[in-house]
Amino acid sequence: MKETASKDDLVRLSSTIIQAGSKSFAAAAKIFNPETRASAYLLYAWCRHCDDVIDGQQLGFDQGNTPNHDPTKELIKLRRQTNDALAGVLTDDPIFSALEKVVTKNNIPKEYPLALLDGFEMDVAGKSYQTIDETLNYCYHVAGVVGVMMSLIMGAKDDITLDRASDLGLAFQLTNIARDVIEDAENGRIYLPIDWLRSAGLPADPNLLLQKSNRDQLVIVVDRLLKEAEKYYDSSLSGLSELGLRSAWAIATARIVYRKIGVELTKQGAKAWDTRVSTKKYQKFSALVFGLGDAIYAHAIKKHVAPYPRNGLWTRPKV
Repeated sequence: MKETASKDDLVRLSSTIIQAGSKSFAAAAKIFNPETRASAYLLYAWCRHCDDVIDGQQLGFDQGNTPNHDPTKELIKLRRQTNDALAGVLTDDPIFSALEKVVTKNNIPKEYPLALLDGFEMDVAGKSYQTIDETLNYCYHVAGVVGVMMSLIMGAKDDITLDRASDLGLAFQLTNIARDVIEDAENGRIYLPIDWLRSAGLPADPNLLLQKSNRDQLVIVVDRLLKEAEKYYDSSLSGLSELGLRSAWAIATARIVYRKIGVELTKQGAKAWDTRVSTKKYQKFSALVFGLGDAIYAHAIKKHVAPYPRNGLWTRPKV
């Protein structure tokens, strides 16, 4: 099959996708040097596409009634297309051409993109999570592994740094779960640990979680989840010193932006899900400033301060 898109074409398409799909990440990605930014765009385009295909969405938004949507069949197709791209099979699909180019250029092991598809399979199977470790395992497969691939794109390849990159992905996904807990329940999904729900007197039933009468107990569980996320945000900071300054600045900015979402959720309490919590433009600008400060500080103290300890934190499977 003939390949029809050049790398520049793919980068332009991927840039359009990221601008529409994630304004926060798009803003942070502008800080990368051009080569890193191009690879980040290509990876994001494939990740966004896979997520949308499984959920029957476009750029994260529902497309109305899709009676013929079959996530199981879509996942099988995604696995075939992804395996072909990882094997270097030429395609005229720009999304999978983007994946082939980014994994080849950055020597990304095939196990990482395939691990992301394993995460989507958990959603397709309607899997639930009994313990926080099981929830974190899910978070790794849908977000932590993306952090690992981004670290490889930024040139940091040692296992210790990849662990920190995974930690940031875990923190992001825990924040997502906290923000979207009601929306997920409306779609029949629960990502909160079942044993945490039960300890708060809540049923592991999406319909019952939607009841306003259970909102105060739900806040207790979500606050606990956000406290868990803080451990991984703290750990991820130690990985910044292993990145180039521009990359460290970009990642530090994204870290601050997402962390603010968790802070706002905690602040709003039971009202947190009345409207979707997001960061304002002035907060994103503030994150750019403070992100640069974090990046410079991380580089300055690298030789003088011990890294944040990872004792007791969930650790990604090694490839």
